[in-house]
Amino acid sequence: MDFKMELRHLRYFVAVAEALNFTKASGRMRVAQPALSRQVADLEEELGVDLLKRTSHGVRLTAEGEMFLAEARGILRRADESVTKVRALARGELGELQVGYLPPLDLHILPRALAEFQKATPGVKVVLHDLGSDEICDELRNGTLHLGLMMQPSEEATAGIEFEEVGRYPFFVAMTSGHPLARLKAISIETLAKQPLAILDRRRNSEFHRILRRVFAPLRPNIATESDSMNSLITEINVGKCVAVVSEAFKQAVGARLLYRKLVNTEVAMCVGIARAKNGDLPPAAEKLCATIRKVGKG
Repeated sequence: MDFKMELRHLRYFVAVAEALNFTKASGRMRVAQPALSRQVADLEEELGVDLLKRTSHGVRLTAEGEMFLAEARGILRRADESVTKVRALARGELGELQVGYLPPLDLHILPRALAEFQKATPGVKVVLHDLGSDEICDELRNGTLHLGLMMQPSEEATAGIEFEEVGRYPFFVAMTSGHPLARLKAISIETLAKQPLAILDRRRNSEFHRILRRVFAPLRPNIATESDSMNSLITEINVGKCVAVVSEAFKQAVGARLLYRKLVNTEVAMCVGIARAKNGDLPPAAEKLCATIRKVGKG
């Protein structure tokens, strides 16, 4: 006999084993009783053992039937769980996302977007990677990251990368309340170029430095110190000797810890967006996260 065990055979057997009656089981499964009996008999023949003992009042399980019932229930439960999980994955409600980000975006857009995303899709795990612009682009291209939240990369860095703008933020000058520039309502590029400037490490923030050159052009900034993290940059500013050029995102995130003055005489703004590999297929959960980032970035 050419027989191939399928999940339906297990479901038929479990129905009979639980009802201990073919008539009741056929009604439950909505299958004609002769067909149900034939399917269970085929299963027994394939296994080479009797799972049921037929009686005048119904059926009873053999020892082999008792054991097979427990195994069949487990298989059916795992099959149902697999179907549930794969459908949830297709809906973007399950999975794991690898997301690269560039400070100071982690201080403003990312926390709000993740909080909203995780509330709506608690079954998706988001793994964050604090990386530089070039690293984000490289890892998007090689498939290590699904998405990147970053400033718009240069044309040289965008090979194989698709960038979607979600927000554009003006620049401010951050300082301590006792700094001489605090008396001004706004600060021009010409005034700022004479001040010692604290910046983030250019090796990990190449795009910000490219933008900074555009902000100051044709002048040159007086870079006094480079910080390896956002916290160390804030500390450098608080010392009082340096100021820093920061975005609206930074200002909203750090708030009253520093004093801010608008930077004038420049049309340059920080363009923030979502980066992805052009040739990569995003999982449904990543598409949902993109939609949430768009909402937060433009809100």
